[in-house]
Amino acid sequence: MNRRAFLLLAGLAPLASPALSQEGAASLPIQTLPGLLDEAAKLEALKTVVVARNGEVLAERGYRGSSPDTPTNIKSASKSVISLLVGIAIDKKIIGGVDQKIAPILARDLPEKRDPRLDEITVGNLLSMQAGLERTSGPNYGRWVASGNWVRFVLAQPFVDEPGGGMLYSTGSSHLLSAILTRKTGRSTLELARDWLGPVRGFSIGGWDRDPQGIYLGGNQMAMSARSLLAFGELYRNGGKTSEGKQIVSPEWIRESWLPRTTSVFNGDGYGYAWFLRRIGGEDVVYAWGYGGQMLYIVPSLSLTVVMTSDDGNPSARSGHRDQLHDLLASVIASVRGSGAPATTNEG
Repeated sequence: MNRRAFLLLAGLAPLASPALSQEGAASLPIQTLPGLLDEAAKLEALKTVVVARNGEVLAERGYRGSSPDTPTNIKSASKSVISLLVGIAIDKKIIGGVDQKIAPILARDLPEKRDPRLDEITVGNLLSMQAGLERTSGPNYGRWVASGNWVRFVLAQPFVDEPGGGMLYSTGSSHLLSAILTRKTGRSTLELARDWLGPVRGFSIGGWDRDPQGIYLGGNQMAMSARSLLAFGELYRNGGKTSEGKQIVSPEWIRESWLPRTTSVFNGDGYGYAWFLRRIGGEDVVYAWGYGGQMLYIVPSLSLTVVMTSDDGNPSARSGHRDQLHDLLASVIASVRGSGAPATTNEG
């Protein structure tokens, strides 16, 4: 289903109108959230939607046998989880900061004859996908995960840009962060997540793939339910605090993570520390995005957190499904605005 068709099915576009921009969608006739989510069932790849405001679930749906409690592979949305763990490690002084060089931490896996630019890559470069190394996502992904040592494979890639240069979206960069967390703490990233995020009510990680050395895959193959993703998103929306007020990560880390540091060559969106930034429905939105359409949206101005999970077997960008999900969010924003309920401003 294309973008225009979804707007028509949702009752948001008159038959004779041209296709509408994300900005324009917010000014169209408003539909109630329950009606909107009922219509969203026509998106064949969609599995679940959960809409929460100020931490309260306003509406939710499961489609075709799925429910908000069903674990799903959140794919690259898990990169935002790795980013959070890095932020907590920085708060705890385990990692020196985003400017810390990665080479000393990963010294035993560096190539024997290495490019001197490896010594310039920082933790921040990995978070913002600006390491400069050839990507291990896309067409290179299969060769990477078939290798005997994923960390060494990433570090042996040729430079196609300078550290701190353009965005080179690569799961290998996130995997290096997982390796760094493991090397610095002596604990697995799954153990760290369960410990450090234990106080976050509703958050849990199910299955999670590991590399041949036992390091959990930084940025893919993580099982989580829509409710767990919602709990994770709420932690960010709340300035790093749980609903009970316990500070898990500093509010400064949330702000730093949501600053645009580069631009995606795939969709033109801004990119921070494992978060995309985009304007949808007339509002500034930050979102985590996983292959197939695993989406976690946060709309700070409306105190809104929205989770959408989808079939993880097909690409969401080339199929147009990602744009359909953005359109659905624009409609959710319009509905929430039209409800007249005030948003709560969170002081970080």
